[in-house]
Amino acid sequence: MLNNIFSSIITNGSFTAAQLGIVTVTSLICGLIISMAYSIRNKCSRSFTTTLIMLPTIVELVIILVNGNIGAGVAVAGAFSLVRFRSAPGKGQEITGIFLSMAVGLATGMGYIGVAILFTLVISAVNLMLNMMNIGGNEEHHRILKITVPENLDYEGRFEDIFDKYLSNYTYEEVKTANMGSLYKLTLSVALKSGVSTKSMIDEIRTRNGNLDISLGRQIDNVDSL
Repeated sequence: MLNNIFSSIITNGSFTAAQLGIVTVTSLICGLIISMAYSIRNKCSRSFTTTLIMLPTIVELVIILVNGNIGAGVAVAGAFSLVRFRSAPGKGQEITGIFLSMAVGLATGMGYIGVAILFTLVISAVNLMLNMMNIGGNEEHHRILKITVPENLDYEGRFEDIFDKYLSNYTYEEVKTANMGSLYKLTLSVALKSGVSTKSMIDEIRTRNGNLDISLGRQIDNVDSL
């Protein structure tokens, strides 16, 4: 019974209309599961989620059409390689999602319906679990602090006592001039201490930077990077 589940429904490169319908519907369902699992606890664009849904079906059709034809397979592989040079770099998890969609399309295109469904469910469940556990993610109190200071203010050592009071650690990421050199803009990667008041920290910084601009927020990832 188990061997029948994981055996191919397509033999000798030939298929019927019913078999084509089965593998196509399976590809769409698996793509939908992959897309839904990725969308939970992740920021992504509608175009990317649609890509994850449609990609298994597209790959499945290509594999069915070139099944048993070595020349056509080599030509298709060359065409797929061109996609790399017309795509923007993506995050690791986005690339993983695309590879999973392509692998599922490869499995369904070869008729291995059981393999495609099993690995879609397993990998999607693992991906969802890792997202829920936030393994390797930034701590909730991690922030980006930006402070504007006048050119005549020696900012080095000016705010360190405030930082030590409210922050568990901080790193100067960037210092640049603005407004024809009359201002300095400091960018720091900081981690807030538990239970501290961000308003109190900003108020204390304001008294030393001449009440110029201060911002405190999270670094936002590009949600449409692919």
